[in-house]
Amino acid sequence: MNFSMIDQKLLTYLESFLTDRRRGLNKKVLESRTNYITVAVEDVYQLHNTSAVMRSCEVFGVQNMHVIEELNKKKIDREIAMGAQKWVDVNRYNTTDQCISDLKKAGYQIVATTPHEGSIVLNEFTIERPMALFFGTETAGLSDSVLKAADVKLKIPMVGFTESLNISVSAAIILQQLTSKLRNSAVIDWELTPEEQLIKRMNWVKQTLKSHEKIAQRYYEELEKEK
Repeated sequence: MNFSMIDQKLLTYLESFLTDRRRGLNKKVLESRTNYITVAVEDVYQLHNTSAVMRSCEVFGVQNMHVIEELNKKKIDREIAMGAQKWVDVNRYNTTDQCISDLKKAGYQIVATTPHEGSIVLNEFTIERPMALFFGTETAGLSDSVLKAADVKLKIPMVGFTESLNISVSAAIILQQLTSKLRNSAVIDWELTPEEQLIKRMNWVKQTLKSHEKIAQRYYEELEKEK
């Protein structure tokens, strides 16, 4: 669905079937949504980790998530995602290279999250450019393809004996800090465009109204009668 295809009068009509509280909540959440930061998970084996990362994306306002399934196929664990799958856009890829290529073409810098040397510490990381944060498998981390294509590497500072965190924990920590920094910026235009917001409004009202197709059909039938 794109901006030009959306019947804005129909959207307003559909939204009239929502409660005031639901309309207000949709508006409030939409105002905090961003595509400036996006997340990619590469062949994460544990299903619940992919779902938990999706939940963190939703909680911290990241609208798009990219799931690379070169080795492991994913199905969303709805119990862990806690409904996040309804509100976050999931883009699936068969290969890492295709995901990287698409994100670069979209203007994102590739940020590899890795605890190894040469990585920038999270609290020193700058947000001047739109970024795609890549998270790797629980055991091997990110592939060489991501590490070689990365514009920058990022790590969470740790002072214990353990050298790494669970992917879902890492994603939550990084997203919390970077989205907070983003929203406190007075110079970065991080919000969704008016066109993107309109598309999300339509998607979300359809997620909320189970009978949206019947309501839309009735709406167009009434229009025909008025002609």
